[in-house]
Amino acid sequence: MPCITFDDLQHADTRHAVQVADRVWWVGHEQENDIFQCHVYLIERGDQSVLLDPGSMLTFRHTLRKIEEIIPFNHIRYFVCHHQDPDITSALPLIDQIIGRDDAVLVTHWRTKMLIKHYGLRLPFWLVEEHDWKLPLEDRNVEFVFTPYAHFPGAICTFDPVSQVLFSSDIFGGLTPEFALVAQDERYFEAMRPFHEHYMPSRDILGYALRAIERHPIRMIAPQHGSIIPEHLVSSMINKLKTLDCGLYLIARGDTDIQKLSQLNQTLRDITQTMLVYRDFRDIAGSLLDITRRVLPAVSLEFYARLDERRVLHLAPESRYRGIEVESPAAVTRILDLDRKQWGELNTIGVVEFMLAQDGDETPTLTLPLFSPDKGTAQAVTIVKLVEPVIANEELRQIIEQMSVPLQVAVEREVIYRQLDMERQRIYERSIRDPLTGLFTRIYMQEVVQRLFDIQDRSPGNGLAVLMLDIDHFKHINDSYGHNQGDVVLRRVAVEILDTARGSDIPVRLGGEEFAIFVAGDVVSQITPFSERLRAQIASIRFDAPMLARTVTVSIGVAVRQPLETLLDLIQRADAALYEAKNNGRNRVCRAAAELI
Repeated sequence: MPCITFDDLQHADTRHAVQVADRVWWVGHEQENDIFQCHVYLIERGDQSVLLDPGSMLTFRHTLRKIEEIIPFNHIRYFVCHHQDPDITSALPLIDQIIGRDDAVLVTHWRTKMLIKHYGLRLPFWLVEEHDWKLPLEDRNVEFVFTPYAHFPGAICTFDPVSQVLFSSDIFGGLTPEFALVAQDERYFEAMRPFHEHYMPSRDILGYALRAIERHPIRMIAPQHGSIIPEHLVSSMINKLKTLDCGLYLIARGDTDIQKLSQLNQTLRDITQTMLVYRDFRDIAGSLLDITRRVLPAVSLEFYARLDERRVLHLAPESRYRGIEVESPAAVTRILDLDRKQWGELNTIGVVEFMLAQDGDETPTLTLPLFSPDKGTAQAVTIVKLVEPVIANEELRQIIEQMSVPLQVAVEREVIYRQLDMERQRIYERSIRDPLTGLFTRIYMQEVVQRLFDIQDRSPGNGLAVLMLDIDHFKHINDSYGHNQGDVVLRRVAVEILDTARGSDIPVRLGGEEFAIFVAGDVVSQITPFSERLRAQIASIRFDAPMLARTVTVSIGVAVRQPLETLLDLIQRADAALYEAKNNGRNRVCRAAAELI
Protein backbone atom coordinates (compact mmCIF):
# COMPACT_ATOMS: atom_id res chain seq x y z
CA MET A 1 0.00 0.00 0.00
CA PRO A 2 1.59 3.31 -1.04
CA CYS A 3 1.83 5.94 1.69
CA ILE A 4 0.43 9.24 0.40
CA THR A 5 1.83 12.07 2.49
CA PHE A 6 0.64 15.60 3.06
CA ASP A 7 3.73 16.81 1.22
CA ASP A 8 2.85 14.62 -1.77
CA LEU A 9 -0.54 16.27 -2.05
CA GLN A 10 0.89 19.76 -1.62
CA HIS A 11 3.24 19.31 -4.56
CA ALA A 12 1.02 17.13 -6.77
CA ASP A 13 0.84 17.90 -10.49
CA THR A 14 -2.87 18.55 -11.02
CA ARG A 15 -2.48 18.38 -14.78
CA HIS A 16 -2.63 14.63 -14.20
CA ALA A 17 -4.60 12.29 -11.98
CA VAL A 18 -3.50 12.59 -8.35
CA GLN A 19 -3.57 9.65 -5.95
CA VAL A 20 -4.94 10.92 -2.63
CA ALA A 21 -5.22 7.57 -0.80
CA ASP A 22 -4.78 3.89 -1.55
CA ARG A 23 -6.49 3.37 -4.95
CA VAL A 24 -8.40 6.64 -4.52
CA TRP A 25 -7.71 9.34 -7.12
CA TRP A 26 -8.51 12.99 -7.74
CA VAL A 27 -9.46 13.30 -11.43
CA GLY A 28 -10.89 16.82 -11.45
CA HIS A 29 -9.71 19.90 -13.32
CA GLU A 30 -8.42 23.27 -12.21
CA GLN A 31 -10.57 26.01 -13.72
CA GLU A 32 -8.73 29.29 -14.15
CA ASN A 33 -10.06 32.31 -12.24
CA ASP A 34 -12.78 30.24 -10.59
CA ILE A 35 -13.22 30.38 -6.81
CA PHE A 36 -15.81 27.59 -7.07
CA GLN A 37 -13.55 24.69 -8.05
CA CYS A 38 -15.36 21.37 -8.60
CA HIS A 39 -13.65 18.06 -7.88
CA VAL A 40 -14.18 14.55 -9.24
CA TYR A 41 -12.89 11.43 -7.48
CA LEU A 42 -12.28 7.83 -8.56
CA ILE A 43 -12.21 4.69 -6.42
CA GLU A 44 -10.15 2.28 -8.50
CA ARG A 45 -11.50 -1.27 -8.27
CA GLY A 46 -10.73 -2.83 -11.67
CA ASP A 47 -13.87 -3.21 -13.78
CA GLN A 48 -16.01 -2.37 -10.71
CA SER A 49 -14.58 1.13 -10.26
CA VAL A 50 -16.57 4.05 -8.85
CA LEU A 51 -16.64 7.64 -10.15
CA LEU A 52 -17.93 10.21 -7.68
CA ASP A 53 -19.63 13.39 -8.92
CA PRO A 54 -18.73 13.08 -12.63
CA GLY A 55 -18.66 16.82 -13.25
CA SER A 56 -19.81 19.30 -15.85
CA MET A 57 -19.36 19.72 -19.58
CA LEU A 58 -16.73 22.38 -18.81
CA THR A 59 -14.37 19.90 -17.18
CA PHE A 60 -15.31 16.40 -18.28
CA ARG A 61 -12.86 16.07 -21.19
CA HIS A 62 -10.05 16.68 -18.69
CA THR A 63 -11.59 14.24 -16.21
CA LEU A 64 -11.92 11.58 -18.91
CA ARG A 65 -8.24 11.96 -19.85
CA LYS A 66 -7.14 11.62 -16.24
CA ILE A 67 -9.33 8.58 -15.65
CA GLU A 68 -7.74 6.85 -18.63
CA GLU A 69 -4.30 7.52 -17.17
CA ILE A 70 -5.37 5.00 -14.49
CA ILE A 71 -7.98 2.67 -15.98
CA PRO A 72 -10.02 2.37 -19.17
CA PHE A 73 -13.18 4.45 -18.81
CA ASN A 74 -15.33 1.35 -19.34
CA HIS A 75 -13.95 -0.09 -16.12
CA ILE A 76 -16.22 2.34 -14.25
CA ARG A 77 -19.45 0.63 -13.30
CA TYR A 78 -20.81 3.00 -10.65
CA PHE A 79 -21.39 6.74 -11.16
CA VAL A 80 -22.23 8.36 -7.81
CA CYS A 81 -24.13 11.67 -7.83
CA HIS A 82 -24.44 13.20 -4.38
CA HIS A 83 -26.99 15.69 -5.67
CA GLN A 84 -28.48 16.89 -8.93
CA ASP A 85 -26.76 20.24 -9.58
CA PRO A 86 -25.24 20.74 -13.06
CA ASP A 87 -21.68 21.19 -11.74
CA ILE A 88 -21.66 17.44 -11.05
CA THR A 89 -24.32 16.07 -13.39
CA SER A 90 -24.31 18.01 -16.66
CA ALA A 91 -21.70 15.61 -18.08
CA LEU A 92 -24.09 12.68 -17.60
CA PRO A 93 -25.64 12.86 -21.11
CA LEU A 94 -22.13 12.58 -22.58
CA ILE A 95 -21.29 9.67 -20.24
CA ASP A 96 -24.56 8.06 -21.23
CA GLN A 97 -23.41 8.10 -24.86
CA ILE A 98 -19.89 6.80 -24.37
CA ILE A 99 -20.36 4.17 -21.67
CA GLY A 100 -19.99 0.77 -23.30
CA ARG A 101 -21.23 -1.67 -20.67
CA ASP A 102 -24.75 -2.82 -19.83
CA ASP A 103 -24.28 -3.12 -16.05
CA ALA A 104 -23.27 0.51 -15.39
CA VAL A 105 -25.59 2.35 -12.98
CA LEU A 106 -26.19 5.82 -11.63
CA VAL A 107 -25.97 5.73 -7.82
CA THR A 108 -27.98 8.35 -5.95
CA HIS A 109 -30.89 9.08 -3.59
CA TRP A 110 -34.52 8.89 -4.75
CA ARG A 111 -35.03 12.63 -4.30
CA THR A 112 -32.07 13.30 -6.59
CA LYS A 113 -33.39 10.80 -9.12
CA MET A 114 -36.63 12.81 -9.33
CA LEU A 115 -34.59 15.60 -10.93
CA ILE A 116 -31.77 13.77 -12.76
CA LYS A 117 -34.35 11.64 -14.59
CA HIS A 118 -35.19 14.71 -16.66
CA TYR A 119 -31.88 14.26 -18.52
CA GLY A 120 -33.57 11.26 -20.16
CA LEU A 121 -30.58 8.96 -19.57
CA ARG A 122 -30.32 5.31 -20.57
CA LEU A 123 -28.25 4.61 -17.46
CA PRO A 124 -30.48 2.93 -14.85
CA PHE A 125 -30.68 4.31 -11.31
CA TRP A 126 -29.35 2.46 -8.26
CA LEU A 127 -30.91 4.06 -5.19
CA VAL A 128 -28.93 4.04 -1.96
CA GLU A 129 -31.95 3.82 0.34
CA GLU A 130 -33.09 0.65 -1.45
CA HIS A 131 -29.73 -1.06 -0.79
CA ASP A 132 -29.31 -0.46 2.94
CA TRP A 133 -27.15 2.61 2.20
CA LYS A 134 -24.23 0.41 1.13
CA LEU A 135 -22.58 -0.31 -2.21
CA PRO A 136 -20.93 -3.76 -2.08
CA LEU A 137 -17.58 -3.99 -3.85
CA GLU A 138 -15.23 -6.97 -3.91
CA ASP A 139 -13.24 -5.98 -0.81
CA ARG A 140 -15.45 -3.37 0.89
CA ASN A 141 -18.93 -1.98 1.38
CA VAL A 142 -18.87 1.66 0.40
CA GLU A 143 -21.26 3.46 2.79
CA PHE A 144 -23.62 6.35 2.14
CA VAL A 145 -24.38 9.00 4.73
CA PHE A 146 -27.75 10.76 4.60
CA THR A 147 -27.30 14.51 5.14
CA PRO A 148 -30.79 15.89 4.39
CA TYR A 149 -31.16 19.57 3.41
CA ALA A 150 -27.39 20.03 3.18
CA HIS A 151 -27.80 21.47 0.66
CA PHE A 152 -31.07 19.85 -0.54
CA PRO A 153 -33.58 17.27 0.81
CA GLY A 154 -31.93 14.15 -0.62
CA ALA A 155 -28.29 15.10 -0.06
CA ILE A 156 -25.84 12.27 0.68
CA CYS A 157 -22.12 11.77 1.27
CA THR A 158 -20.00 8.68 0.59
CA PHE A 159 -17.55 6.97 2.96
CA ASP A 160 -14.95 4.42 1.86
CA PRO A 161 -14.21 2.30 4.97
CA VAL A 162 -10.91 0.93 3.57
CA SER A 163 -9.19 4.23 2.74
CA GLN A 164 -11.34 6.02 5.34
CA VAL A 165 -11.95 8.86 2.91
CA LEU A 166 -15.23 10.78 3.18
CA PHE A 167 -16.43 12.14 -0.15
CA SER A 168 -18.47 14.92 1.40
CA SER A 169 -20.24 16.58 -1.55
CA ASP A 170 -21.03 20.22 -0.62
CA ILE A 171 -20.20 19.88 3.07
CA PHE A 172 -16.62 21.02 3.87
CA GLY A 173 -16.51 22.84 0.54
CA GLY A 174 -14.84 26.23 0.30
CA LEU A 175 -14.57 29.29 -1.91
CA THR A 176 -10.84 29.44 -2.69
CA PRO A 177 -9.47 32.54 -4.49
CA GLU A 178 -6.43 30.46 -5.48
CA PHE A 179 -6.61 26.76 -6.34
CA ALA A 180 -5.20 24.47 -3.67
CA LEU A 181 -5.76 20.72 -3.95
CA VAL A 182 -5.15 20.23 -0.22
CA ALA A 183 -5.91 22.54 2.71
CA GLN A 184 -2.69 23.88 4.18
CA ASP A 185 -3.80 24.60 7.74
CA GLU A 186 -6.73 25.78 9.85
CA ARG A 187 -6.95 28.97 7.82
CA TYR A 188 -8.92 26.88 5.31
CA PHE A 189 -11.92 27.38 7.58
CA GLU A 190 -12.14 30.98 6.37
CA ALA A 191 -12.71 29.59 2.87
CA MET A 192 -15.42 27.28 4.22
CA ARG A 193 -17.14 29.98 6.27
CA PRO A 194 -18.73 32.07 3.47
CA PHE A 195 -19.51 28.95 1.45
CA HIS A 196 -21.53 27.34 4.25
CA GLU A 197 -23.11 30.53 5.55
CA HIS A 198 -24.49 31.18 2.10
CA TYR A 199 -25.25 27.60 1.09
CA MET A 200 -26.50 25.65 4.09
CA PRO A 201 -30.03 26.47 5.32
CA SER A 202 -29.34 26.48 9.04
CA ARG A 203 -26.96 25.49 11.78
CA ASP A 204 -29.39 22.77 12.86
CA ILE A 205 -29.36 21.12 9.44
CA LEU A 206 -25.58 21.37 9.15
CA GLY A 207 -25.22 20.04 12.70
CA TYR A 208 -27.45 17.08 11.91
CA ALA A 209 -25.28 16.26 8.87
CA LEU A 210 -22.05 16.65 10.84
CA ARG A 211 -23.29 14.31 13.57
CA ALA A 212 -24.11 11.68 10.94
CA ILE A 213 -20.65 12.12 9.41
CA GLU A 214 -18.85 11.88 12.78
CA ARG A 215 -20.07 8.32 13.23
CA HIS A 216 -17.41 7.24 10.72
CA PRO A 217 -13.64 6.97 11.37
CA ILE A 218 -12.54 9.62 8.86
CA ARG A 219 -8.89 10.08 7.91
CA MET A 220 -9.44 12.42 4.95
CA ILE A 221 -12.29 14.57 3.62
CA ALA A 222 -12.60 14.94 -0.14
CA PRO A 223 -15.20 17.67 -0.76
CA GLN A 224 -16.73 18.56 -4.10
CA HIS A 225 -15.51 22.17 -3.81
CA GLY A 226 -12.52 23.87 -2.23
CA SER A 227 -9.64 21.73 -0.97
CA ILE A 228 -9.07 18.22 0.34
CA ILE A 229 -8.86 18.17 4.15
CA PRO A 230 -6.04 15.94 5.45
CA GLU A 231 -6.27 13.86 8.61
CA HIS A 232 -4.68 16.36 11.00
CA LEU A 233 -7.35 18.97 10.14
CA VAL A 234 -10.46 16.76 10.05
CA SER A 235 -11.50 17.11 13.71
CA SER A 236 -10.96 20.86 13.93
CA MET A 237 -12.82 21.58 10.66
CA ILE A 238 -15.83 19.57 11.89
CA ASN A 239 -15.88 21.41 15.23
CA LYS A 240 -15.54 24.82 13.61
CA LEU A 241 -18.40 24.16 11.20
CA LYS A 242 -20.66 23.39 14.17
CA THR A 243 -20.32 27.01 15.28
CA LEU A 244 -21.59 28.61 12.05
CA ASP A 245 -24.93 30.40 11.98
CA CYS A 246 -25.78 29.29 8.46
CA GLY A 247 -28.33 31.04 6.29
CA LEU A 248 -27.74 34.44 7.87
CA TYR A 249 -26.40 36.19 4.80
CA LEU A 250 -29.13 34.88 2.56
CA ILE A 251 -31.72 37.05 4.30
CA ALA A 252 -29.65 40.26 4.41
CA ARG A 253 -30.93 43.02 2.10
CA GLY A 254 -29.51 46.54 2.00
CA ASP A 255 -29.67 48.32 5.34
CA THR A 256 -31.69 45.64 7.16
CA ASP A 257 -31.47 46.14 10.91
CA ILE A 258 -29.29 43.44 12.47
CA GLN A 259 -31.84 42.69 15.18
CA LYS A 260 -34.60 42.18 12.64
CA LEU A 261 -32.20 40.08 10.60
CA SER A 262 -31.44 37.96 13.67
CA GLN A 263 -35.15 37.56 14.41
CA LEU A 264 -35.80 36.56 10.84
CA ASN A 265 -32.92 34.10 10.92
CA GLN A 266 -34.32 32.57 14.12
CA THR A 267 -37.71 32.28 12.43
CA LEU A 268 -36.19 30.41 9.51
CA ARG A 269 -34.27 28.14 11.87
CA ASP A 270 -37.40 27.31 13.84
CA ILE A 271 -39.38 26.54 10.69
CA THR A 272 -36.66 24.13 9.62
CA GLN A 273 -36.59 22.58 13.08
CA THR A 274 -40.35 22.11 12.88
CA MET A 275 -40.02 20.09 9.69
CA LEU A 276 -37.24 17.97 11.14
CA VAL A 277 -39.02 17.26 14.43
CA TYR A 278 -42.66 16.81 13.45
CA ARG A 279 -44.24 14.18 11.21
CA ASP A 280 -47.93 14.96 11.67
CA PHE A 281 -48.89 17.92 9.50
CA ARG A 282 -51.26 19.26 12.16
CA ASP A 283 -48.25 19.66 14.46
CA ILE A 284 -46.23 21.20 11.63
CA ALA A 285 -49.01 23.68 10.79
CA GLY A 286 -49.51 24.63 14.43
CA SER A 287 -45.83 25.29 14.89
CA LEU A 288 -45.61 27.21 11.61
CA LEU A 289 -48.53 29.40 12.69
CA ASP A 290 -46.83 30.21 16.00
CA ILE A 291 -43.64 31.10 14.16
CA THR A 292 -45.49 33.17 11.57
CA ARG A 293 -47.17 35.19 14.31
CA ARG A 294 -43.77 36.54 15.33
CA VAL A 295 -43.57 38.49 12.09
CA LEU A 296 -47.19 38.72 10.84
CA PRO A 297 -50.60 39.30 12.51
CA ALA A 298 -51.71 35.81 11.42
CA VAL A 299 -54.97 34.14 12.45
CA SER A 300 -54.66 30.87 10.54
CA LEU A 301 -52.78 29.04 7.81
CA GLU A 302 -54.31 26.89 5.12
CA PHE A 303 -52.81 25.17 2.12
CA TYR A 304 -53.91 23.92 -1.28
CA ALA A 305 -51.55 21.47 -3.01
CA ARG A 306 -51.85 20.05 -6.51
CA LEU A 307 -52.82 16.36 -6.78
CA ASP A 308 -53.93 16.19 -10.42
CA GLU A 309 -55.52 18.40 -13.08
CA ARG A 310 -58.74 19.00 -11.12
CA ARG A 311 -58.16 17.97 -7.53
CA VAL A 312 -56.12 19.56 -4.79
CA LEU A 313 -55.32 18.54 -1.25
CA HIS A 314 -56.84 21.08 1.14
CA LEU A 315 -55.08 21.34 4.50
CA ALA A 316 -56.96 23.66 6.83
CA PRO A 317 -57.63 24.14 10.55
CA GLU A 318 -61.34 23.39 10.02
CA SER A 319 -60.46 19.77 9.17
CA ARG A 320 -57.62 19.68 11.72
CA TYR A 321 -55.26 19.53 8.72
CA ARG A 322 -56.36 15.97 7.90
CA GLY A 323 -56.04 16.77 4.20
CA ILE A 324 -59.24 16.59 2.15
CA GLU A 325 -59.33 16.02 -1.60
CA VAL A 326 -61.40 18.80 -3.17
CA GLU A 327 -61.85 20.42 -6.54
CA SER A 328 -59.53 23.37 -6.82
CA PRO A 329 -61.28 26.68 -5.96
CA ALA A 330 -61.24 29.19 -8.80
CA ALA A 331 -58.91 31.56 -6.94
CA VAL A 332 -56.41 28.76 -6.37
CA THR A 333 -56.75 27.38 -9.90
CA ARG A 334 -55.71 30.79 -11.25
CA ILE A 335 -52.39 30.47 -9.40
CA LEU A 336 -51.48 26.80 -9.75
CA ASP A 337 -49.06 26.01 -12.60
CA LEU A 338 -48.03 29.64 -13.04
CA ASP A 339 -44.31 30.28 -13.23
CA ARG A 340 -42.78 33.21 -11.36
CA LYS A 341 -43.03 35.56 -14.33
CA GLN A 342 -46.70 34.76 -14.89
CA TRP A 343 -47.39 35.16 -11.18
CA GLY A 344 -45.72 38.56 -11.25
CA GLU A 345 -47.97 39.62 -14.14
CA LEU A 346 -51.06 38.43 -12.25
CA ASN A 347 -49.99 40.08 -9.01
CA THR A 348 -51.40 43.59 -9.19
CA ILE A 349 -49.30 44.98 -6.34
CA GLY A 350 -46.14 44.13 -8.24
CA VAL A 351 -44.47 42.06 -5.50
CA VAL A 352 -43.67 38.69 -6.95
CA GLU A 353 -43.53 36.64 -3.74
CA PHE A 354 -47.08 37.18 -2.43
CA MET A 355 -50.43 38.90 -2.87
CA LEU A 356 -52.38 40.89 -0.30
CA ALA A 357 -56.16 40.99 -0.64
CA GLN A 358 -59.51 40.80 1.13
CA ASP A 359 -61.43 37.54 0.91
CA GLY A 360 -65.22 37.20 0.68
CA ASP A 361 -65.87 38.11 4.32
CA GLU A 362 -63.46 41.06 4.19
CA THR A 363 -60.80 39.17 6.15
CA PRO A 364 -57.37 40.41 5.04
CA THR A 365 -55.34 37.58 3.52
CA LEU A 366 -51.86 36.97 2.24
CA THR A 367 -51.61 34.50 -0.64
CA LEU A 368 -48.26 32.85 -1.23
CA PRO A 369 -47.65 30.53 -4.20
CA LEU A 370 -45.17 27.74 -3.46
CA PHE A 371 -43.04 27.07 -6.51
CA SER A 372 -41.81 23.55 -7.16
CA PRO A 373 -38.01 23.57 -7.59
CA ASP A 374 -38.04 20.93 -10.32
CA LYS A 375 -41.06 22.20 -12.27
CA GLY A 376 -40.51 25.90 -11.70
CA THR A 377 -44.27 26.44 -11.34
CA ALA A 378 -46.64 26.91 -8.42
CA GLN A 379 -47.75 23.47 -7.25
CA ALA A 380 -49.19 24.66 -3.94
CA VAL A 381 -50.66 27.80 -2.40
CA THR A 382 -50.48 29.04 1.19
CA ILE A 383 -53.22 31.37 2.43
CA VAL A 384 -52.47 33.32 5.60
CA LYS A 385 -55.53 34.94 7.17
CA LEU A 386 -54.61 38.10 9.05
CA VAL A 387 -56.04 40.00 12.01
CA GLU A 388 -55.42 43.27 10.18
CA PRO A 389 -54.04 44.40 6.83
CA VAL A 390 -50.28 44.66 6.44
CA ILE A 391 -48.22 46.92 4.20
CA ALA A 392 -46.38 45.40 1.26
CA ASN A 393 -42.82 46.58 1.80
CA GLU A 394 -39.26 45.29 1.56
CA GLU A 395 -39.27 43.89 5.08
CA LEU A 396 -42.41 41.85 4.41
CA ARG A 397 -40.94 40.69 1.11
CA GLN A 398 -37.87 39.38 2.94
CA ILE A 399 -40.01 37.56 5.48
CA ILE A 400 -42.14 35.89 2.81
CA GLU A 401 -39.16 35.02 0.66
CA GLN A 402 -37.50 33.16 3.52
CA MET A 403 -40.68 31.38 4.60
CA SER A 404 -41.65 30.18 1.12
CA VAL A 405 -38.96 27.52 0.71
CA PRO A 406 -39.55 25.69 4.02
CA LEU A 407 -43.30 25.96 3.49
CA GLN A 408 -42.85 24.41 0.04
CA VAL A 409 -40.82 21.57 1.52
CA ALA A 410 -43.36 20.97 4.30
CA VAL A 411 -46.34 20.91 1.93
CA GLU A 412 -44.52 18.87 -0.70
CA ARG A 413 -43.59 16.29 1.91
CA GLU A 414 -47.17 16.11 3.17
CA VAL A 415 -48.51 15.66 -0.38
CA ILE A 416 -46.12 12.75 -0.89
CA TYR A 417 -47.24 11.16 2.39
CA ARG A 418 -50.93 11.69 1.58
CA GLN A 419 -50.58 10.32 -1.94
CA LEU A 420 -48.94 7.21 -0.50
CA ASP A 421 -51.73 6.91 2.09
CA MET A 422 -54.43 7.35 -0.57
CA GLU A 423 -52.79 4.79 -2.82
CA ARG A 424 -52.59 2.32 0.05
CA GLN A 425 -56.27 2.98 0.78
CA ARG A 426 -57.19 2.46 -2.89
CA ILE A 427 -55.28 -0.82 -2.95
CA TYR A 428 -56.99 -1.91 0.27
CA GLU A 429 -60.42 -0.96 -1.08
CA ARG A 430 -59.78 -2.96 -4.24
CA SER A 431 -58.82 -5.96 -2.12
CA ILE A 432 -62.02 -5.91 -0.04
CA ARG A 433 -64.54 -4.76 -2.66
CA ASP A 434 -66.14 -6.83 -5.40
CA PRO A 435 -65.04 -5.08 -8.62
CA LEU A 436 -68.40 -5.52 -10.40
CA THR A 437 -70.81 -4.39 -7.68
CA GLY A 438 -68.72 -2.41 -5.20
CA LEU A 439 -70.00 -4.59 -2.35
CA PHE A 440 -67.68 -6.21 0.16
CA THR A 441 -66.13 -9.60 -0.58
CA ARG A 442 -66.74 -12.83 1.30
CA ILE A 443 -63.18 -12.72 2.71
CA TYR A 444 -63.77 -9.25 4.19
CA MET A 445 -67.11 -10.41 5.54
CA GLN A 446 -65.56 -13.29 7.46
CA GLU A 447 -63.04 -11.00 9.14
CA VAL A 448 -65.30 -8.08 10.04
CA VAL A 449 -68.48 -9.95 10.94
CA GLN A 450 -66.58 -12.08 13.42
CA ARG A 451 -65.62 -8.88 15.23
CA LEU A 452 -69.31 -7.92 15.38
CA PHE A 453 -70.04 -11.36 16.84
CA ASP A 454 -67.39 -10.85 19.51
CA ILE A 455 -68.90 -7.49 20.45
CA GLN A 456 -72.39 -9.00 20.68
CA ASP A 457 -71.14 -11.90 22.79
CA ARG A 458 -69.64 -9.42 25.27
CA SER A 459 -72.78 -7.22 25.19
CA PRO A 460 -75.77 -9.46 24.41
CA GLY A 461 -78.13 -6.47 24.22
CA ASN A 462 -76.65 -5.52 20.82
CA GLY A 463 -78.80 -7.10 18.12
CA LEU A 464 -77.29 -8.62 14.98
CA ALA A 465 -79.01 -10.04 11.90
CA VAL A 466 -78.32 -11.05 8.31
CA LEU A 467 -80.35 -10.77 5.11
CA MET A 468 -79.59 -13.31 2.37
CA LEU A 469 -80.75 -12.16 -1.10
CA ASP A 470 -80.93 -14.11 -4.31
CA ILE A 471 -82.04 -12.65 -7.67
CA ASP A 472 -85.02 -14.63 -8.94
CA HIS A 473 -84.61 -16.43 -12.28
CA PHE A 474 -81.18 -14.90 -12.83
CA LYS A 475 -80.09 -17.78 -15.08
CA HIS A 476 -82.99 -17.00 -17.37
CA ILE A 477 -81.83 -13.36 -17.58
CA ASN A 478 -78.33 -14.46 -18.61
CA ASP A 479 -79.69 -16.99 -21.11
CA SER A 480 -82.18 -14.54 -22.61
CA TYR A 481 -80.22 -11.29 -22.65
CA GLY A 482 -76.59 -12.31 -22.31
CA HIS A 483 -74.05 -12.10 -19.53
CA ASN A 484 -73.34 -8.41 -20.15
CA GLN A 485 -76.96 -7.61 -19.36
CA GLY A 486 -76.72 -9.94 -16.39
CA ASP A 487 -73.85 -7.77 -15.10
CA VAL A 488 -76.08 -4.70 -15.53
CA VAL A 489 -78.73 -6.34 -13.35
CA LEU A 490 -76.17 -7.25 -10.68
CA ARG A 491 -74.88 -3.68 -10.57
CA ARG A 492 -78.37 -2.14 -10.36
CA VAL A 493 -79.38 -4.49 -7.55
CA ALA A 494 -76.12 -3.65 -5.74
CA VAL A 495 -76.92 0.07 -6.04
CA GLU A 496 -80.26 -0.48 -4.28
CA ILE A 497 -78.54 -2.54 -1.58
CA LEU A 498 -75.97 0.23 -0.99
CA ASP A 499 -78.67 2.92 -0.96
CA THR A 500 -80.73 0.99 1.60
CA ALA A 501 -77.86 -0.09 3.83
CA ARG A 502 -76.67 2.23 6.59
CA GLY A 503 -73.04 3.21 7.05
CA SER A 504 -72.65 0.64 9.84
CA ASP A 505 -74.12 -2.23 7.79
CA ILE A 506 -71.96 -4.71 5.86
CA PRO A 507 -73.32 -5.41 2.34
CA VAL A 508 -71.58 -8.40 0.73
CA ARG A 509 -71.61 -10.15 -2.62
CA LEU A 510 -71.34 -13.83 -1.70
CA GLY A 511 -70.98 -14.96 -5.30
CA GLY A 512 -72.98 -15.09 -8.51
CA GLU A 513 -76.40 -13.50 -7.92
CA GLU A 514 -76.34 -14.07 -4.15
CA PHE A 515 -75.90 -11.21 -1.67
CA ALA A 516 -75.96 -10.66 2.08
CA ILE A 517 -76.41 -7.67 4.37
CA PHE A 518 -75.28 -7.86 8.01
CA VAL A 519 -77.04 -5.31 10.21
CA ALA A 520 -76.51 -4.43 13.85
CA GLY A 521 -78.21 -2.22 16.42
CA ASP A 522 -81.77 -0.90 16.65
CA VAL A 523 -82.71 -1.78 13.06
CA VAL A 524 -82.60 -5.48 13.99
CA SER A 525 -85.95 -5.10 15.77
CA GLN A 526 -87.39 -3.84 12.46
CA ILE A 527 -85.52 -6.31 10.27
CA THR A 528 -88.60 -7.66 8.49
CA PRO A 529 -89.95 -4.22 7.41
CA PHE A 530 -86.38 -3.26 6.46
CA SER A 531 -86.16 -6.37 4.26
CA GLU A 532 -89.58 -5.76 2.70
CA ARG A 533 -88.61 -2.19 1.82
CA LEU A 534 -85.44 -3.42 0.10
CA ARG A 535 -87.38 -6.13 -1.77
CA ALA A 536 -89.89 -3.54 -3.02
CA GLN A 537 -87.17 -1.10 -4.11
CA ILE A 538 -85.47 -3.77 -6.19
CA ALA A 539 -88.78 -4.79 -7.78
CA SER A 540 -89.34 -1.15 -8.81
CA ILE A 541 -86.10 -0.94 -10.83
CA ARG A 542 -86.71 -0.07 -14.47
CA PHE A 543 -84.19 -1.17 -17.05
CA ASP A 544 -83.33 0.11 -20.51
CA ALA A 545 -83.59 -2.00 -23.64
CA PRO A 546 -83.56 -4.93 -24.09
CA MET A 547 -85.18 -5.35 -20.63
CA LEU A 548 -87.75 -2.55 -20.86
CA ALA A 549 -90.64 -4.82 -19.92
CA ARG A 550 -88.70 -7.02 -17.51
CA THR A 551 -89.05 -6.76 -13.73
CA VAL A 552 -86.28 -8.10 -11.55
CA THR A 553 -87.18 -9.45 -8.12
CA VAL A 554 -85.31 -10.98 -5.22
CA SER A 555 -86.08 -13.57 -2.59
CA ILE A 556 -84.81 -12.75 0.89
CA GLY A 557 -84.09 -14.92 3.90
CA VAL A 558 -83.64 -13.23 7.28
CA ALA A 559 -82.03 -14.60 10.43
CA VAL A 560 -81.41 -12.89 13.76
CA ARG A 561 -78.28 -14.13 15.48
CA GLN A 562 -78.73 -16.16 18.65
CA PRO A 563 -76.28 -15.93 21.59
CA LEU A 564 -72.86 -17.46 20.75
CA GLU A 565 -74.10 -18.61 17.32
CA THR A 566 -71.33 -19.13 14.74
CA LEU A 567 -71.21 -17.37 11.41
CA LEU A 568 -71.72 -20.66 9.58
CA ASP A 569 -74.85 -21.50 11.59
CA LEU A 570 -76.30 -18.00 11.13
CA ILE A 571 -75.79 -18.13 7.38
CA GLN A 572 -77.28 -21.63 7.20
CA ARG A 573 -80.44 -20.44 8.96
CA ALA A 574 -80.73 -17.39 6.70
CA ASP A 575 -80.08 -19.62 3.67
CA ALA A 576 -82.84 -22.00 4.76
CA ALA A 577 -85.23 -19.02 5.04
CA LEU A 578 -84.13 -17.87 1.57
CA TYR A 579 -85.00 -21.23 0.04
CA GLU A 580 -88.33 -21.15 1.84
CA ALA A 581 -89.01 -17.80 0.14
CA LYS A 582 -88.11 -19.28 -3.24
CA ASN A 583 -90.24 -22.38 -2.68
CA ASN A 584 -93.20 -20.20 -1.71
CA GLY A 585 -93.22 -18.32 -5.01
CA ARG A 586 -90.18 -15.98 -4.89
CA ASN A 587 -90.22 -12.16 -4.57
CA ARG A 588 -90.86 -12.40 -0.88
CA VAL A 589 -89.19 -12.27 2.56
CA CYS A 590 -89.06 -15.24 4.92
CA ARG A 591 -87.67 -15.13 8.43
CA ALA A 592 -85.73 -18.06 9.89
CA ALA A 593 -86.70 -19.94 13.00
CA ALA A 594 -84.54 -19.36 16.06
CA GLU A 595 -82.74 -22.68 15.51
CA LEU A 596 -81.62 -24.46 12.32
CA ILE A 597 -83.93 -27.38 11.61
